[in-house]
Amino acid sequence: MTDEDAIVEREAGLHKALTRGQITMMGLGGAIGTGLFMGSGIAIGYAGPAVMISYAIAAFIAVVMVLSLSEMAVMHPAAGSFGVYAETYLNPWAGYLVRWTYWFCQVVAVGGDAVAAGTYMSFWFPGVPVWIWSLGFAGAIIFLNTRSVKNFGTFEYWFALIKVTAIVLFIILGGAAILGVAQPAVGVHNLTGLPGGFAPHGLKGIWMGVIIGIFSFIGVELIAVTAAETPDPKSAIPAALRSMAVRLFLFYILALTILVSFIPWTDVGAKVVAQSPFVRVFAHTGVPYAAGIMNFVVLTAALSSMNANTYLTGRMLFSLSRGNYAPRQFGVLNRLGAPAPAIVFSGLAIVAAAMLSKLTPAAYNYLFGISLFGAIFVWMMILVSHFAFRRRHRPEELPVRMPFFPVPQIVGLVLLAAILVTMGLDTEFWDISWIVGVPWLILLTIAYFAWKRRSQSALRIAGSG
Repeated sequence: MTDEDAIVEREAGLHKALTRGQITMMGLGGAIGTGLFMGSGIAIGYAGPAVMISYAIAAFIAVVMVLSLSEMAVMHPAAGSFGVYAETYLNPWAGYLVRWTYWFCQVVAVGGDAVAAGTYMSFWFPGVPVWIWSLGFAGAIIFLNTRSVKNFGTFEYWFALIKVTAIVLFIILGGAAILGVAQPAVGVHNLTGLPGGFAPHGLKGIWMGVIIGIFSFIGVELIAVTAAETPDPKSAIPAALRSMAVRLFLFYILALTILVSFIPWTDVGAKVVAQSPFVRVFAHTGVPYAAGIMNFVVLTAALSSMNANTYLTGRMLFSLSRGNYAPRQFGVLNRLGAPAPAIVFSGLAIVAAAMLSKLTPAAYNYLFGISLFGAIFVWMMILVSHFAFRRRHRPEELPVRMPFFPVPQIVGLVLLAAILVTMGLDTEFWDISWIVGVPWLILLTIAYFAWKRRSQSALRIAGSG
C-alpha cells in the first residue's frame, strides 16, 4: 500500500450511498445561494452591466479549481478531500492548515446562513425573534446530518432543485419580457444606454465584481468531498462535475444578463440592501406574490447552504481526527455511518457563530474576515496540491484529466493571488480579511508545530520504555 492509499484508508467506514444525481444537485446547491439571489446586486453596483464579465472570470476560476480537484478526488476518494491531498502531495503541515481553515470558514458561513434564515422567516412571522428561528433551523440541520448520508443527499437534492427551478423560471420569464413575448419588449437598452456605458466603473469595477463572484461560487468543492461516500467515484464524480460546471456557468451568466438588461444597474446598486433584484423582475412579469415566493427561495437557499456546509464541517473534523490532528472522539462513526461527534461539535460551533453575529456584530466581522481570507487560501492550496499531484502521476495513469494542463491552473492561481492582494489593499471593505486571516494562519502554524513536538516527545518516551 502506498503512502497516498494509507492516508485515504485511515478515513474508511463512511457509507457509500450518494447517487450521481444527488451529488450533481449538491454541487449546484453549494454554489447557488443567497450570493446570487441577494448579493448579485452588490456586484452589479461595482461593475454595472459588465458584471457578466466579472462572473464569467469568477466562473472560470471555479471550474478550473473544481476540475483539478476532480482529478485527485477520483484517484483518492477521501472525506478530508483537498485537506488530505495537501497532506499527501505537499506536507502534513499544509494538510493541517487547509482542513482547519476550511472547517472554520464553513462554521462561520453556516452561522451567518442560520441568522439569514431566521431573518427571512421574519417576512411571514415578524413577531417571532430571529434567534429562535436560527436555533431551530440549526438544530434540525445538525440532526439531519447525523442521520444516514442517503437522507442528507435526498434533502439537499430537493433544496437545490427549488433554487434551480427558480432560476430557470427567472430566465424564461425575464427573457420573454426582454424579447417582448406577449408583452411590450423591455429590450437591452440598459446594457449600454445608461451613463458610463457597459462598464461604468471601468476595469476596477469589473475586478471588484470578480471578488463578489468568487464568494458566490464557494461551495462547488462539495462534490469532491462526497467522493468518499459515492459507490463509483470514477464515473459519478467526473459526470457530476461536467454537468455542474456547464449549468453553473449558464445559470449565473444568463440570470445576470437578464438582470442588467431588465433593471437599470444604477437602480439595482442603490436598492441592493432593500430588495433582491430578482423580486423586482418577477413582480414586473406578473408573477403573483413575487416577494413571498422569492423569500421562500432565498430561505431555501440559506437552508441548503447550511445543510451542505454542515456536512463539510463534519467531514473535515472527522478527517482531522483520523489523522490525529483533532481529538480521537471526532473520528468515531455512528451506526448509520455518519461522524456524529464531529457533526455535533461543529454544530455547536455554528450556533456560537450565529449567536455572535447577532449579539456582537463587530466581533463576528473579524470571524467573517478569517472566513473570506481562508476560502481563497484553500482554493489556492487546492491548485498548488494539484501541481504536486501531477508531478507524481503520469497523465496516462489518470482516470480523469484536466485539459490544457498546466495553463488553466497557472491562470487560476494568479487570479486568486491577485484577488487576495486586492482584498488586502481595499481598506473600504475587504482589508479585515488580511488583518485577521494572516494571524489565524500563524496561530494554526504555532499550534501544529507544538502538537508535532509533543507527539514526537511522546513517541520517544514510549520507545525508551
